[in-house]
Amino acid sequence: MSTILSETTSLESVTAPKARRRRAVGINARQNAAAFLFLSPWLVGLVCLTLGPILASFYLSLTSYDMFTPPQWLGLDNYVKMFTEDGRYYQSLRVTFTYVFLSVPLKLAFALGIAMLLNRGLKGLGFYRSVYYLPSLLGGSVAVAIMWRQVFAYDGIINQILLKFGIDGPSWITSTDYALYTLVALAVWQFGSPMVIFLAGLKQIPQDIYDAAEVDGAGPVRKLFSVTLPLLTPIIFFNFVMQTIGAFQAFTPAYIISGGKGGPADATLFYTLYLYEQAFTNFQMGYASAMAWVLVAIIGLATVLSFQSARYWVHYGDER
Repeated sequence: MSTILSETTSLESVTAPKARRRRAVGINARQNAAAFLFLSPWLVGLVCLTLGPILASFYLSLTSYDMFTPPQWLGLDNYVKMFTEDGRYYQSLRVTFTYVFLSVPLKLAFALGIAMLLNRGLKGLGFYRSVYYLPSLLGGSVAVAIMWRQVFAYDGIINQILLKFGIDGPSWITSTDYALYTLVALAVWQFGSPMVIFLAGLKQIPQDIYDAAEVDGAGPVRKLFSVTLPLLTPIIFFNFVMQTIGAFQAFTPAYIISGGKGGPADATLFYTLYLYEQAFTNFQMGYASAMAWVLVAIIGLATVLSFQSARYWVHYGDER
């Protein structure tokens, strides 16, 4: 009898863990199924609305396609034409890089300056923060671009102010010398988003560090370059990367202010504007897809270079 009981006990000791493991596996399977069920709308959107169009655009970049006839395989001909035959393509690159190199540093400098002023304990800080952020909130809207076009028109408010001082201002948006700079000014004016991020970063700098620097004889300029800017470098880096990516993708201001043509004389022919023209005016969807992939490569290269340079000037709190 004792032998039978011992054999039964040993059998239960072997089968019980297996049963528990099977139950655990079943529970995990049901949990995973529920998770995938709730994630399925996002997964369907990712495949159908993101990955699918990305792969389709890459295929179209290797074809000649006008949306009305089936695509015809060209291989790398679109890319060869882009870099060897299309003079306007290089003009769009020059305009876009000029815009990025001017607008991003100026916007960040202006945003940081305003953030430092607001960080001085002004009354009504929430009101000023909301007012300064409002242009960024409306930044991509058509209404703001139309307003900017009216401001810099020949009879706009800028020239009316200049007339008060006896200066006859030019037609800013129709001049090849000034048209691009009006778009740079619009980008700088929309400094609210990086300003709010800078202000949050400034709030995190302990006052004790400033007090210690002041005890050591540091003045306002010394504290700015030895305390504020080094501690803000992670925030500066984040804003720099995000604003650079956004500047390469700028479209609406140039489209509205130039009337969709990139004028005058292609002075505001942004890369995205030329891409739009090739796709929806000339119906060269294959060529436009190739331009889009080159833009992805340019933005990716700029981001990689930014991260590579960050090791030399960005200082994080966990560094020894």
